[in-house]
Amino acid sequence: MNSQSVANAPQSNNSLTLNWTYILFFGAFHALALSALWCFSWQALGVAIFLHWLCGGIGICLGYHRLLSHRSFEVPKWLEYAIATCGALAIQGGPIFWVGGHRQHHGYTEDVEKDPYSAKRGFWWSHILWLLYPKQEAFDKEYYSKYASDLLRQPFYRWLDRYFLLLQVPLAVLLYAFGGWSFVIYGIFLRSVVLWHCTWFVNSATHTWGYRSFACDDNSRNLWWVALSTYGEGWHNNHHAHPRSAQSGWRWWEIDVTWYTIQLLDRLGLAKKVRKIPMSKIS
Repeated sequence: MNSQSVANAPQSNNSLTLNWTYILFFGAFHALALSALWCFSWQALGVAIFLHWLCGGIGICLGYHRLLSHRSFEVPKWLEYAIATCGALAIQGGPIFWVGGHRQHHGYTEDVEKDPYSAKRGFWWSHILWLLYPKQEAFDKEYYSKYASDLLRQPFYRWLDRYFLLLQVPLAVLLYAFGGWSFVIYGIFLRSVVLWHCTWFVNSATHTWGYRSFACDDNSRNLWWVALSTYGEGWHNNHHAHPRSAQSGWRWWEIDVTWYTIQLLDRLGLAKKVRKIPMSKIS
């Protein structure tokens, strides 16, 4: 989608304009991620993979998404806060922003006005342009907080929502102490960029390609390669059919690493009230 198609898309009363702060921020991260080509080491790559899993698999997929957005299971409060902190390290916004936006997405899926990253505006809108042409409804704290009032009531989440970016400072210092600039480039910049696009593909690709197991009103689809890169989130049609389920992959070959992690927490006595897709519902 180019600028002209964005302008022609159905809009609210607020005109869509480029946010140059966001463009410079994302552009700088992508440029620094490319510098990883000149400072490669297997150790640095290992750091990037580990932090991709910790911040993405644990922080975003398990934490921000299935635990906080949908409350598909419960854990002790200390563990919930620790997992949410991992999510904040992903640099995808604070928990109130992320959860508020995601609940809008489910409440108004693919509505061109009310879904912040509606796929009906086009692939590139739902992938990244919704961030570069921010709609007031999606980025106004007073508005999106209404959809995450359970988090807004907790001082820790209000603090994390405001200061999540500052968490990158101690992480960068720690990475530099252990491996120098290559660890910082791989552990902060390359990891963040790869994880961003993995997450954004859930918004874009899984509303475009793949198969459907459930007859949802939206165009959500199951897409294996997105599932593999997002620890199970690519089984998106399953998820939209049963959003409160802790289990997204249903069939034996629908690999869902996040679900396996929740099962492990359950066996360790750390997860309770775990919700599953009713077997009778699968087609």
